[in-house]
Amino acid sequence: MRVIGLISGTSVDGIDGVMVDIRGQGYDLTLTVMGGTTQPYPVDLQHTICQVCAGQPISLAALAALDEAIAHCFADAAQALMDQYGPADLVASHGQTVFHRPPIAGGQTLGYSLQLGRGAAIATRLQCPTISNFRAADIAAGGEGAPLVPPVDGVLLADPVHSRCVQNLGGIGNVAYLPPRDKLLAQTPPVILGWDTGPANSLLDLAVQHFSNGEQTFDAGGQWAAQGQPDGDLVATWLQHPYFDQPPPKSTGRELFGWAFWQQIQGELAQRHLSPADALATLGEFTARSIVQEYQRWLPQLPDQILLCGGGSRNQYLRDRLAHHLPGIPLLTTDAVGVPSDLKEAIAFAVLGFWRHQGFPGNLPAVTGAQAWVPLGDIAHPLMPATAAPEP
Repeated sequence: MRVIGLISGTSVDGIDGVMVDIRGQGYDLTLTVMGGTTQPYPVDLQHTICQVCAGQPISLAALAALDEAIAHCFADAAQALMDQYGPADLVASHGQTVFHRPPIAGGQTLGYSLQLGRGAAIATRLQCPTISNFRAADIAAGGEGAPLVPPVDGVLLADPVHSRCVQNLGGIGNVAYLPPRDKLLAQTPPVILGWDTGPANSLLDLAVQHFSNGEQTFDAGGQWAAQGQPDGDLVATWLQHPYFDQPPPKSTGRELFGWAFWQQIQGELAQRHLSPADALATLGEFTARSIVQEYQRWLPQLPDQILLCGGGSRNQYLRDRLAHHLPGIPLLTTDAVGVPSDLKEAIAFAVLGFWRHQGFPGNLPAVTGAQAWVPLGDIAHPLMPATAAPEP
């Protein structure tokens, strides 16, 4: 089956799309990447999305228009792939997260997560079955609705001998801990750990936009941060955030490590008279140390290898700080083991869509905290012409 996977992450820097050919059933899959694309949002649309993510009020009419606009951007990305690689049998679209709230009070109040870019509009535009709204079923089963990628990581990235952490560095960081493949697959479902580790690029990008007066949206390669020195006292203070004391399953987003947090720490950075480079170095150190602290607290043991993916995998300063705090552990990208790091999340949702098509559960309750195994995603079918009668 030829499946298109689409996602825009919490960095809101554009839509990653991939077309893959997937064969098999359940966890026993073979996958061929045919090609990928990254489509930036129009600047005005990106600005609106970021405002909504930061909590700016929006009318229902404006929200509906935003939902539609995002859907058409996702459809454009899928169409670009079909123009180049031929028709797809299925589209799997994660959409754009604009709000995420984990369950409250020990599951007495269900979580809530909103992804815009409605699947029905994509299915209608492309005349292709489309699966979207992946997080809702896990949340309805009492889960966090995140992270959803770890079971796919297990299928694609488990090593025969070594334990691995697959660390995504998007706006928010998340990890999948994979035992060696034989041990992982000795049980069904596979034994995998995973959770959101905290901030990755979200605070760094906000700081870059602030210090560059909006002329830059991210620190390319971490070059700006590399010119500074981190403030260890500030990092130690930020690492006392209650999120880091919470054991997995857990998930987070810009609601905790986004605009409000940045507004709070701006004053702290100014009081310490840090230069922009020092401030970026401090935020990069915070991301690195939060990841390391999460590993040390919640993993059964440190991994033999770490595989990085997401935009932050290209931030050399961030990679250097992770290597500094995890000496002796090889730090690679997923590219080194055959999975394109820029497309890995889009590939994952293509697989989750394929599983939904098969009726196969896509969540891992041990990761999300759900009370049941459930297929993930809502299916939207292309419109049937009114003149065509349905078959009996």
